[in-house]
Amino acid sequence: MIKAYLAGPDVFRPDALAWAEAARKQCYAAGVKALIPLDNDAYTAAGIYAHNVAMIRAADVVLANLIPFRGAEPDSGTCFEVGYALALGKPVFGYLAEAGCCAERVARWQGRPLDVRNDRRYDSAGQLVEDFGLPLNLMLAIPATIVQGGLGEALAACLSSLP
Repeated sequence: MIKAYLAGPDVFRPDALAWAEAARKQCYAAGVKALIPLDNDAYTAAGIYAHNVAMIRAADVVLANLIPFRGAEPDSGTCFEVGYALALGKPVFGYLAEAGCCAERVARWQGRPLDVRNDRRYDSAGQLVEDFGLPLNLMLAIPATIVQGGLGEALAACLSSLP
């Protein structure tokens, strides 16, 4: 049975324990053992960090919820976990609920179209918005497999990639 670390901001949900149990069952039904950040007794920042990176090291793959969190971009802790897993050579399968590219997501989040100057797109603060047609920033979208949907779609993509 492969082990998958479940990265994402789901640990902040009001129903986080119920979410974790449902995710664990969904993974188990697919033949995957879920390693969930809530499965520890650490309560300090340093303890939680140490536990989570140990679980990523123990995992075969990472399944990452990359939905926008508190803005137009994924959760920063999840981005670290993805990068850490990639640095260890582990495959990462991320998921987004909505289709579309990064630039479209920023425009939706700011509630108005991006400014276009010289074929480049800028947000309402005048900052350049990456526009390669990728679903996320290239540093996530190039090394990780990104699927539209949820945990089930990420599980399916992961399992279909196995030899």
